[in-house]
Amino acid sequence: MRLRFLVPLLAGIGLASSLHAQEAPKIKGVVELFTSQGCASCPPADAAFRKLIRQGNVVALAYHVDYWNYLGWNDTMASKDNTARQYAYARTMGRSGVYTPQAIVNGRDHMNGADLSGINVKLDEFERLGEGLMVPVSAAMKGDELEIKIGAGQGRANVVAVYFDKEQMVAPKGGENTGQQIAYMHAVSDVETVGMWDGKAMSLVLPSTVLDKAGRRGLAILLQASTPAGDPAAIFGATVLTVGSDG
Repeated sequence: MRLRFLVPLLAGIGLASSLHAQEAPKIKGVVELFTSQGCASCPPADAAFRKLIRQGNVVALAYHVDYWNYLGWNDTMASKDNTARQYAYARTMGRSGVYTPQAIVNGRDHMNGADLSGINVKLDEFERLGEGLMVPVSAAMKGDELEIKIGAGQGRANVVAVYFDKEQMVAPKGGENTGQQIAYMHAVSDVETVGMWDGKAMSLVLPSTVLDKAGRRGLAILLQASTPAGDPAAIFGATVLTVGSDG
């Protein structure tokens, strides 16, 4: 995973007229799906993931991994950084390997990405245990700047920006899904650390141009702890913004 620390100021050409935060109803958790266009067991998880997005109360991010490319189809959304993030989660959770489709819930646990009911049960369980999104995070356009606000809480965490595409249709011409036409949503294209949080309320400003790039149609902000080795861990808060809507 490529992490780049951004200077939180400066201004650019704004997207304020079409950018909005999905904060109603209240976001109850973050689900990160590790998937592949070349994986035969992944399409049911991709379909469950679309339903999860349409619930409107979850920050849902899809990371396409590259280790299924050997089957004859190079996933058009895959990257080594996405694969590296999945292996980093495996280290955090004490696992020796990875699999697809894998859903990471709130950075704390994993399960089959096709198990929509189980994912929602896990999100509710985390909320009951106080391991949900306990720190308020919001993001809004202010002219030609993107202002991020984070509330007070316990602990230390990174402020992580995750950029994604809204939706793409793909018809794999190789691999295990040859001949299918599949809609892939919220495919992650980049991950950046943009700030640090030490438990105190804070705000930072990014230029609106962070989204003014080809394919960048959405942005999630994660308040995420890390292990001593720097691997991703528990997520304390999150919000998501998209250009247009996810109808």
